[in-house]
Order: sequence, then structure tokens, then C-alpha cells
Amino acid sequence: MQNNFTPQDAADLIEAYYQRGFTDGFPVVPPSQDSVSAMLAAASLQQDQVIGEIVTRNVVITADKVALNAVMAGCLPEYMPVVVSAVRGICHPDFNYHGMATSTGGAALTILVNGPMADRIGLNSGENLFGPGFRANMTIGRALRLLMMNSLNTRPGGLDRSTIGTPAKISFCFAENEQRSPWEPFHVERGFHPGESTTTVFACQDIIQVYNQLAQTPEPFLEGVADAMANMGSMNIVSQQNLIVVLAGEHLRLMTKAGWKKQQVKHYLFDHARRSVAELKKVKRIPGEVQAGDETTYRHVVNQPDDIVVVSGGGDVGTFSACLLSWGGSRSATAMVTTRI
Repeated sequence: MQNNFTPQDAADLIEAYYQRGFTDGFPVVPPSQDSVSAMLAAASLQQDQVIGEIVTRNVVITADKVALNAVMAGCLPEYMPVVVSAVRGICHPDFNYHGMATSTGGAALTILVNGPMADRIGLNSGENLFGPGFRANMTIGRALRLLMMNSLNTRPGGLDRSTIGTPAKISFCFAENEQRSPWEPFHVERGFHPGESTTTVFACQDIIQVYNQLAQTPEPFLEGVADAMANMGSMNIVSQQNLIVVLAGEHLRLMTKAGWKKQQVKHYLFDHARRSVAELKKVKRIPGEVQAGDETTYRHVVNQPDDIVVVSGGGDVGTFSACLLSWGGSRSATAMVTTRI
């Protein structure tokens, strides 16, 4: 790190970071002592303060490592508390960092932000929810990925053994649109106060858009959501720990018009997001030949309705919503973790 540098210095440093393997494929912002200090000050942290530990990697993550990668990702200092909260989330044993980060499944680290902080720093919760154009969303997610690569050695060809991967592995961060939702925000479901802000980290295997323009009641639309949740090509067709359903404006209004509560949505999806044992055996997703009774014996995508997380997000118009399927099933012991900012 330098205190100050010229534009030519910056260009040389960018190339040097490429040569050293410190980037995610995009240019990074060269950190200076001043920029790193500003990140630490924004979160009231000392540089050697421990943020968390990944026990399975025998790695302790200190505040200076988080600040360095946040600067390189392009974060503003006011984003730093969100980044730190997410880092604490991935260090929690329930998240099972090592499994999701090294699996051939190639899951994306997803960060869901709730509470006043989202609006304060300009996190997008609306149109183009998972797309480009929003600095807070893109750089916060990228800061976590750079930290994973530079401090936890989760690099392609190294400890990152993804077979296919996804662009979402570069950055995947969004906020719930709490103002539009008729229901309580997700972090309140998790026991936090509405005035508190949180991050929730989630290992996302797939993003599936769900389209339905003609449904006039919730059931036909939710049948499509359930089918997306239980698609035969998903990594974990049964017993996912968690799964996120993002309802955009028009589909959310469909629920509201019908007077459906969030629990009704969860229970309907749980009941319909399933496959018979016969179906699973026929496509070799579980072993064995079809036996008597298999046609009427069902396996559900998740273990219980509350494992389905339903949030508001996306554009106000357009009949698209989304399912975020999780990496790992119950045997993998990966679960989303919510942490106060």
C-alpha cells in the first residue's frame, strides 16, 4: 500500500495485482493507507481486530484483510459495516463455508440485506434486482468474493473446484423491498427489530426466473414456482436446508389481492414442491427400481414450510419472480445465517 499515487502508479498497480492473482478477473482499486484507514474507521475497527475464523481452513480473518478487499472491490467506506456483518455470517459454523466454497457445485455466496441500512447506502431492492448498475450491490458482493480468494485461497483451480460456476460468484448482493411488501420483513421473522439492519448469507446454487402473466389467483402462479423449486436438474432435489423465493411487484400484488399471508404462501409451496419416489427413481436421482407405493410416496424440496424464505424484491411491473435454490442438502449441513449490522 502507498499513501498517494499518480494515475500511472495506479495503472501499474492494477497490472501488478493481476500478475499476483489478487483479482477476480476485473481490475481492482489499488488500496492506499488512507483508503484502508477510512474503511476501518467507518466500522469502528482496529486493523488487527478479529472479525471471525473459518475453523475448517484454520484461518483467522482480521479487520485489515476485510478493509483491503473492500477497497479493492470499489466499496465506499459506508458499506464497510455491511461487509463486516456478512463476513461474520460466513464464519458461523452453521454456514459451512468450506463445503459450499470448495464443492464442484459452484455455489454463489448470496447476501440479503434487511433494515434501514439498505436505503441508507443505496442498495437496490427493485428493478433489475440481480443485475448491474448499482455500486453498493455490486461492490459489497465483490468484496466478499475477493476476500474469499485472497484471504481464504478460494481460487479457481485451487480450493474452488466448481465444475461450471456462475457469474453470480463474482457478486450477488441485494436488499428486500420492505416498503412494498405487505408482510413483515425477513429479518423480523428471524427475531430482529424492524429498526435493526442485518445481512443474511446464503449459498445459492441456481437462480430460476418464474414467469406467469395470466394467473388471476395465487394458485396457478405458485404451481409454477413449486415446479421451479423441484426441477429434476437441481443439485438437491429434496431436503434443501433453505430456499429463497423473491416475489416481484405484480406477483406480490396477486398475493395481496387474494388476501394471502406469507405463511399461506410457504405452506402451499411446501405442499406442491415435491416429487414422487417413482419420479426420482426413473430419472436416477435416487437409487433403486420403482417399487409398489413409490408413485404415491413423496419427497419434498425442503424439510418444512419455514425453510422457504419469501421476500419482496424486483421491479414493480413485469410478471417475473425468482427462486434461489440452495447448495447442499441436510447432509451437507449448510444453512443461511443472519447477522446484525
